[in-house]
Amino acid sequence: MDAFHYLLNGFATALQWQNIIFAFVGVLIGTVVGVLPGIGPISGVALLIPVTASLTGGLPPEEAATSAIILLAGVYYGAMYGGSTTSILLNTPGESSSVVTVLDGYPMAKQGRAGVALAIAAIGSFVAGIVSLVGLVFLAEPLSNVALKLSPADEFSLMILGLCALSGLAGKSVTKALIMTVFGLLLATIGMDNVSGVARFTFEMPELYSGLEFLTIAVGVFALGEVFKTILERDANEGEIAKISRILPTKQDLKESAGPIIRGSLVGFFKGIVPGSGATLASFLAYLLEKKISKNPEKFGKGAIAGVAAPESANNAASGGAMIPLLTLGIPGTGTTAVLMGALIMYNVQPGPLLFDEHPTIAWGLIASMFIGNLMLLILNMPLVKVFAKLIETPPKYLIPMIVAISIFGVYAVRVSVFDLVLLLICGVVGYFLAKNDFPMAPLVLGLVLGPMIENNLRRALTTSNGDFSIFIEKPVSLVFLIISVLWITVPLIMKMRGKKVVVNVEG
Repeated sequence: MDAFHYLLNGFATALQWQNIIFAFVGVLIGTVVGVLPGIGPISGVALLIPVTASLTGGLPPEEAATSAIILLAGVYYGAMYGGSTTSILLNTPGESSSVVTVLDGYPMAKQGRAGVALAIAAIGSFVAGIVSLVGLVFLAEPLSNVALKLSPADEFSLMILGLCALSGLAGKSVTKALIMTVFGLLLATIGMDNVSGVARFTFEMPELYSGLEFLTIAVGVFALGEVFKTILERDANEGEIAKISRILPTKQDLKESAGPIIRGSLVGFFKGIVPGSGATLASFLAYLLEKKISKNPEKFGKGAIAGVAAPESANNAASGGAMIPLLTLGIPGTGTTAVLMGALIMYNVQPGPLLFDEHPTIAWGLIASMFIGNLMLLILNMPLVKVFAKLIETPPKYLIPMIVAISIFGVYAVRVSVFDLVLLLICGVVGYFLAKNDFPMAPLVLGLVLGPMIENNLRRALTTSNGDFSIFIEKPVSLVFLIISVLWITVPLIMKMRGKKVVVNVEG
């Protein structure tokens, strides 16, 4: 059993003292990010990339990359946990994937069962973490072996599929999502062309020769964009925070939520593997499934414990499932995994089929750390629920300066250039206006990350076919990917024309 052997090595990596600390800091910050309204997991991860770069500065490259990605992934699934806290106590989802939790979480809190709801959410998230981990262990190797057999034409079409998947489901309008995807791809072309050495769109500015720094754009668009929104729109939460009394669930509670937790975890995991369908969609599906099979569906929306257990398990399992296409195929399925991918590339680690051969310590160390992180989250979240509830009351006047400071110091530390700071501010303003007009940001980041790789595979495929574009249709695997890409975009459009409502996912 190769995977088991690798996993043990992964635990050996993840249990090194510095990695335990990094995992702990990651999940703690992630929970805080999830609890604080306005900072989603994407902003949290983007903000912490430069911080981890300075923390891991003294380590050898491989160790630095492992520790950094352990911390950043901790922020990702920690935020999934934290989002449920505000949903249940305040009736305000901390991030988009916790929207469904509000439906039954807040009514439970009003009945004086806030502590139980939070505990079930934590237990559900833990089980989901374990389910997605087991799936990762068994699927990672076979999938990356299959991916190794793909030709450049196949890889090109697979990445196009990744882009279409995220664009087809991001935001309210497919057109706007596609505009942002193309915008991201255009930004990715700035800099020196790797093959011919021609400078593209640099306008003779030396700072642009190496291309736009991915981090600057991600932090600007997500974190600073959020800051401008909070300042200009003053959307402080005016809700009444529910009181927390009993935390430990009763035997009856556990019995009622065991089934929903397992089902939600499985739904979330398999939904997470499909690129583009983030945790939001997974939690919707899990909730609908529970309501369908429930003996008394009228309880849903009035504080049914299954209505908290299923969606919470689903959104955590989806964040684990989304790691599979990222690590094995190099295709990020959500906005946050696109930012994680950018972070890996910054450490000269290319996610994709070769990751498990070239950097086994990073791949398996990360997988093992997700288990340790989930355990920490369970231990953290049960006793500290009341502390996190207090965090919700943090006024924006303390929060905003912190985010701005971390953004500016972090971005400046990467390349020590004032140009990056100017670009950061421009991205923040642009990000605010685009988000205000319902342009989704995740496709932009995905286009920026995948752009160079799409171009590279396009070049390689055309070199082998002597410039003949029909190679993309002649290769059966490539053709299948392209057909799925087209369907992904057209099916929702056709359904819309027929007047059917399509559930769309905003940011993964």
